[in-house]
Amino acid sequence: MTVTAEGGGPARERVYTWLRDGIISGELEGGRFLDEMWVSGVVGVSRTPVREAFHRLAAERFISLLPRKGAQVRTVTARELEEVYQSRRLIEGHAIAALCANRAGAPAELPELIEAMASSGAERDWFAVSGFDRRFHRAIVNAAGNTVLTELYDTLRSRQQRVTVRALEARPERLTVINEEHRALVAALNAHDVKEASRLLEEHLRPVSEVMSALPQEG
Repeated sequence: MTVTAEGGGPARERVYTWLRDGIISGELEGGRFLDEMWVSGVVGVSRTPVREAFHRLAAERFISLLPRKGAQVRTVTARELEEVYQSRRLIEGHAIAALCANRAGAPAELPELIEAMASSGAERDWFAVSGFDRRFHRAIVNAAGNTVLTELYDTLRSRQQRVTVRALEARPERLTVINEEHRALVAALNAHDVKEASRLLEEHLRPVSEVMSALPQEG
């Protein structure tokens, strides 16, 4: 996957999206310094929207702002990965319980998203895989009908994708297991089996030890 700076829209959004996607994909790797002038030249904007994007990315913990040095891409840590998964288990667990209680079944788009993940995985496009994976899980949260929880879940979007990319880079073979777990979760939701669906989710959203050990413990 190659991140480009093309596209329309407000300058600050173009800068933000380009930097965010570059960080998620790993093309802008952890530890890398980002200079305002360099970013403005690549994206083709003035330095003001770059500065605005930097502050937004810092608030979302993608980068650290360093006095007189610009910005530095934060490295994903084992603690951050565990905290993202922990937050997801809480929100998605609630959504699964609601869907089973209402006998709503799995959202219709889930099987298609599983196949899209498999196709992107065959190309080793982890950025695309992470996007489809997020859409799969968000569809479950959204289907539960709690707009506040869906909005809260959306705040995890970029960090969720970033840790997914890192996990698959560390262990690409995990994608086969992930897709099998997704299919099993769809079946449990369609059977309105809250006990099995909850068990599958807990297992699915447990960080793999090999991935955790490959990451720094603290940022």
